[in-house]
Amino acid sequence: MKHRFICLFAVLLGCFISPVVCRAQVQLPAGFHKLELTVDGVARSGFVYAPAKAKEVPTPVVFVFHGHGGTALQGGRTFAMYKHWPEAISVYLQGLNTPGKLTDPEGKKPGWQHGAGAEGDRDLKLFDAVMANLKETYKVDAKRIFSTGHSNGGGFTYLLWQTKPDVFCAMAPSAAASARLADASFKPKPAMHIAGTQDPLVKYAWQELTMNKVKQINQCEAEGKSWAQDCTLFPSKVGAPFVAFIHQGTHKFPDEAPALIAKFFKEQSAAVK
Repeated sequence: MKHRFICLFAVLLGCFISPVVCRAQVQLPAGFHKLELTVDGVARSGFVYAPAKAKEVPTPVVFVFHGHGGTALQGGRTFAMYKHWPEAISVYLQGLNTPGKLTDPEGKKPGWQHGAGAEGDRDLKLFDAVMANLKETYKVDAKRIFSTGHSNGGGFTYLLWQTKPDVFCAMAPSAAASARLADASFKPKPAMHIAGTQDPLVKYAWQELTMNKVKQINQCEAEGKSWAQDCTLFPSKVGAPFVAFIHQGTHKFPDEAPALIAKFFKEQSAAVK
């Protein structure tokens, strides 16, 4: 069974290398379709899961951004929002080769732009193009748009918060830090941050500074309360609660995170008026 799964995943990974191989050898699971767009003359790709009624009823959207060196398919497999929140549209996009700030300085692996204006804003433009495509195809609930991502993908989630503050309902970055939080453009936003105390790449001290800044922006209470295992909820005076999910692991995305991210997003979705 394990061998069959590895073979299937290898074929799915080949979809981004050779669409012909993909169509000939495997079908995406029900509800999925390949997404192919051209943004500023560059071919971009990913895949989308949509529930059966997404064209008929207002439907939330969750964007998932893989880490540096990752793929859209890895993001789909790891975050699996289509399993944890099947009533929502979930979008798994593929990054382009990008110089990393902590690894891969030559940019031989795929990732996301690190700041506004970097890489010609190619990924911010991709987000806008995908949103336009979704709105043309589905009945998108514009009040319930969410973003999550790990490492570089978590950093890009913070960048989306900064540059498109009125688009999103809530954010959930993982293993990321953002010095940009000092920018006045950040508006209070329900957020969850996932951090490993033993993270050797994005140091926990950096992430702790990030989380403290988020609590300040969101005008959170000083004392938090238990929300789930390893998770502390800090209520907000302005309706922007913050959940700190602090685990004792490293940079690896924790197995229990996807279900907790979905739980948080569902709670914020239910709070929207």
